[in-house]
Amino acid sequence: MPSQESETIKRHWQSVRKAWDEPRGPQPDNESWGNLTAEPREVDYLEIEAAGLPAMWAIPKNSAADRVLLCLHGGGFVGGSIYSHRKLFGHLAKAAGVRALLLGYHLAPKHVFPSQVDEAVAGYRWLLEQGFDAGHIAFTGDSAGGGLSITAQLRAREQGLPVPAATLPFSPWVDMEVGGKSYETNRPREPYFHKETVEMLAGVYLGPDGDLRDPHANPLHADLSGLGPMYIQAGGDEGLLDDARLLADHARRAGVDVRLDVFDDMLHTFQMGAGRVPEADDAIRRMADWVRSKLDLTDGRDQAGSGS
Repeated sequence: MPSQESETIKRHWQSVRKAWDEPRGPQPDNESWGNLTAEPREVDYLEIEAAGLPAMWAIPKNSAADRVLLCLHGGGFVGGSIYSHRKLFGHLAKAAGVRALLLGYHLAPKHVFPSQVDEAVAGYRWLLEQGFDAGHIAFTGDSAGGGLSITAQLRAREQGLPVPAATLPFSPWVDMEVGGKSYETNRPREPYFHKETVEMLAGVYLGPDGDLRDPHANPLHADLSGLGPMYIQAGGDEGLLDDARLLADHARRAGVDVRLDVFDDMLHTFQMGAGRVPEADDAIRRMADWVRSKLDLTDGRDQAGSGS
């Protein structure tokens, strides 16, 4: 049985659907998504510019100064921001005992693919230029940011950059062809992410000349061999569930070490309920425990420091 607290996630997506269906009615602002998340506390935030892009450090108290999560927010490439996701990634960074860099990127339809991929690569290059070792960096992101956490690595590798240590995409949106069967099987329980909705978002992101099978937009058509370990999470009731399953299968066939956890009765990006929803806290804990070993932080917070 899902927790009573998890109903807030459902109500959020129901309100987004209502706003979608009634465009002349009240519309949620771009930061309201973050209202689902409790303040993690004992996390400092510093807004900076990284590679010419808006960015924000989330620095938990006593966290490792030389381990970083590069965080890419979701929002269908048309919404979301470093502000809507500040608390979510603050929770993850705090649980893992590392710092996080939340990277902003330009949104569609004004900026279409591959702008977002190139900007994510630029943010990664900036981290490397600051002296962070690729083996001490993990990519993470939700929804569109989850897919971006994969495609940015592919572009970075093409440019001769080393791949990061690991990837944590949750509720990832990766299939621009929108072919997953879960759009139909989960439709009675999915408030917002219906097949036709995601098809529209894919068209906005890719633009009029976009290719649904471009491997830098759709990693299901990319060569994922050589990428680091990947931990994928998804909600059992979300329309995009098959995106997570398809990504996991495709990565495994390429020889990538993959873990996939599906949380029964949960919806898209339920992790946004961190600090308030038990299932979200469980998901954050699992991600944090997993990534610590991938970043070679297995015994305590002995690498802690203030950083610069």
